[in-house]
Amino acid sequence: MNVQYRVVFGKKDEAVDGPDDADVVITVGVGDAALDPAVAFMQGKLKAVGHTGLLFELLRSGEVADAVSRLALRP
Repeated sequence: MNVQYRVVFGKKDEAVDGPDDADVVITVGVGDAALDPAVAFMQGKLKAVGHTGLLFELLRSGEVADAVSRLALRP
């Protein structure tokens, strides 16, 4: 399954990693990128569209935290 991660820096300004036809698209603002992704999701600060089961697997594995942290540090 494919995943696309988006970290939003501002209006029409975001770092994106993953294919446009992803099974899950995960979006978080740069100000919330340091939060635990599971907590951010429960607080509504991390948004996800698509396969919910895959989202929970990714949250549990730590993959979301790694990807979001990497994108939030864009050059």
